[in-house]
Amino acid sequence: MIDSKLLDILACPICKSPLHYQKEAQELVCLADRLAFPIRDDIPVMLEDDARRLSLEETDALRK
Repeated sequence: MIDSKLLDILACPICKSPLHYQKEAQELVCLADRLAFPIRDDIPVMLEDDARRLSLEETDALRK
């Protein structure tokens, strides 16, 4: 579980957009860049090389 105060200050390392916490997937999602950053052992891994590219369908579903 990620601390809500940490979520408030974290931003996408690429475009500085807000991140959305996906509890089930244990990821922080940037909708602007369509990237999902993993959370490992309760630590967000904010490296572009470790991020997963989101499909258009995933991005659209998260925007709803």
